[in-house]
Amino acid sequence: MSSATILVVDDEKNIRSSLSRSLEIEGYRCVTADSVAGALEAVRGEAPDLVMLDVKLPDGDGLDVLRWMKREHAEIPVIVMSGHGTIEMALEAIRAGAHDFVEKPLSTEKMLITIGNAVRFEGQRRELRDLREELRESSELLGRAPAMARLRETIALAAPSQGRVLITGESGTGKELVARAIHTGSRRSQAPFVKLNCAAIPAELIESELFGHERGAFTGAHQARKGKFELAHKGTLFLDEIGDMRMDVQAKLLRALQEGEIERVGGSRTIAVDVRVVAATNQDLPERIADGAFREDLYYRLAVVPIRVPPLRARREDIPLLAETFVARASTDNATGARRLTADALEALAAFDWPGNVRELRNACERLVILTPQEVIDGARVRLLLGDARPVSGGLWRAGVPMRELLADAEREIITAALDAHGGHMTQTAESLGLERSHLYKKVRALDIKREGD
Repeated sequence: MSSATILVVDDEKNIRSSLSRSLEIEGYRCVTADSVAGALEAVRGEAPDLVMLDVKLPDGDGLDVLRWMKREHAEIPVIVMSGHGTIEMALEAIRAGAHDFVEKPLSTEKMLITIGNAVRFEGQRRELRDLREELRESSELLGRAPAMARLRETIALAAPSQGRVLITGESGTGKELVARAIHTGSRRSQAPFVKLNCAAIPAELIESELFGHERGAFTGAHQARKGKFELAHKGTLFLDEIGDMRMDVQAKLLRALQEGEIERVGGSRTIAVDVRVVAATNQDLPERIADGAFREDLYYRLAVVPIRVPPLRARREDIPLLAETFVARASTDNATGARRLTADALEALAAFDWPGNVRELRNACERLVILTPQEVIDGARVRLLLGDARPVSGGLWRAGVPMRELLADAEREIITAALDAHGGHMTQTAESLGLERSHLYKKVRALDIKREGD
């Protein structure tokens, strides 16, 4: 059964009724219009997944509606119908952007096949777009370090399940790629992967982005719009930077997760959704809960399977492999001709600290490719062009490194040494450092300190 909404535009009541009945039996939601004006109103108000459009309408030409659709709503497929079809008319419809052209009287079986194919085609087109994006960035999950091997093993175990996943880690570590890998390895892989960055959406619009809105729900809502939950039906919804979500929206998200249904902003119709939510954050959510900024019940709903993505400094041995991959990609993307990193250049890159993690390394490699006119990129070139990066050196003080990072490094060394001295026993370590055990746990998480058995 499908949850897609089909708009049927025809001036003949019998055709609208029979086609609607057949579509609803197949599980589609059907809305109708009998004119050009009604069609435009329905598209704005209902945000359909597909339009069945008659050519001859009482107040205008259906092909004009088609051209408007391709300008304003190019993502919605349109099937043109006509009882007076000619080859010329069919060609004109296809040239104007119609997905298909069918002649009346309509064969119900053939029509259902045509509609099903059009809906699947649009879904596959979105999936292909997502796959291209995934393949383009997939190298960030490359690596031979033990931390990456553990990450890939966890993804392989979590992906086939229906459990919600909470991905944590610093900015730039590749949390979205982990989410995509979970979707790809799941039983939902043929359905959409939809993402929403909760930190990038203005607070007053986040609810509309999640749940959609009806026409007139607020100033500027000139037409109905599906939210991310509806778009991700049967697939995966990736909520990035979930820690930035407003408390009132958290409550509505929790209700959607519990009940499996939503309401659009400004609407009263309940819409059932089947969505697997994968969330991510670079924040300490238990600390946010303690501060009253994040709901504890939502946290436990999201963190059925917690996955932590290691920072680049925890898998420094992967830097040469990643750097060579990024340089090869940047050479192709920027049409510079092949660029090659010398052993000295790889050593220089591995000697830098990367607070922006894999994302920062990728951007640095692209900068090296663009600003190096020669084929070979050596260590001197790396040090010259990346002089603002932060080299790792002996001692606590390092030139150009902010005090807060120096202090974090010192804390990391002290806590790691104390844990080693007490065999990883958290209570004894906390007592030796004069800390509450809960405070030590927070420090260990915040500083990404790995303990034996993690």
